[in-house]
Amino acid sequence: MSAETAYHGEMGDQFASQATDSAYNAHTDRPAMLRLAGDVTGLRVLDLGCGAGHYAAELLERGAARVVGVDGSQSLLHSARGRLGVDAVLHHHDLEEPLPFLADESFDLVVMALVYHHVDARGQLLGEIRRVLRPGGTLLVSTTHPTGDWGYFGGSYFAHERVELPFGNGFSLSYWRMTLERFLGELLGAGFALEALEEPRAQEAARSADPRRYEKTHQQPHFLAVRLRRP
Repeated sequence: MSAETAYHGEMGDQFASQATDSAYNAHTDRPAMLRLAGDVTGLRVLDLGCGAGHYAAELLERGAARVVGVDGSQSLLHSARGRLGVDAVLHHHDLEEPLPFLADESFDLVVMALVYHHVDARGQLLGEIRRVLRPGGTLLVSTTHPTGDWGYFGGSYFAHERVELPFGNGFSLSYWRMTLERFLGELLGAGFALEALEEPRAQEAARSADPRRYEKTHQQPHFLAVRLRRP
C-alpha cells in the first residue's frame, strides 16, 4: 500500500493487535487463504502487504522454505520482525511502485491478503507479481466482498470509487470499492487463471471471541478469496 493508505503509527499498532485474534482477520480471512494455499512445504513465498507477519509466521510453521514480506508501514514491519525474528526477510516498500529488488520467477506462491483493494496501480502490481512468480506458481488474493461493500456504503453496486471505513479508535481504512466483474476481470486480464473462489465465513473459534461478528459473517458476505495460477 502507498504511504497514504499504509497503516502507520498508532493505527498500525492497533491493526497488529486486533489481527491476532479478530473475528474478521484471524478467524475468517486467514483460515480461508491458508486453506486455499494448501500444502506449502518447501515453497518460496512472497507476502505482499505482509502487515504484522501473521501470514508469514503461519506459512513458515506449515513448512514454507522461505517467506519474504513487503509492506509500506514501518510500524507493521516492526511488529512482523518481533513475530518472525531478526533473520526475517522484510522490505519496507510502497506497493504503488515496481518491485525491482525481487528477481524474475523467484517465488512459488504470492499471498496478497486484504491488500489489493487498497492499491491504485493494480495493473502494474499484477504485472510485477506475474514476473516474480515461476510458471505454474500460485497467487492468492483476498478482498472485501463487493456485495458487502454495496450493503454497507449503499448507492450503486457498480460504483468504482475510493471509500473510507471507520477503524479502531478514530482511524479509517481507505480502499477501492469495486464490482466482482472488475475484481476478477483485472486478475484474469493480467494473465492469471482462476482455480478456486471462496466467500469465507468465520470459524467456530470466532463465536466466543466476537459472537456478533461471527453471526454477521454467516448471514452476509464480508470477504472474497481466490486462488489463481500463473500459466
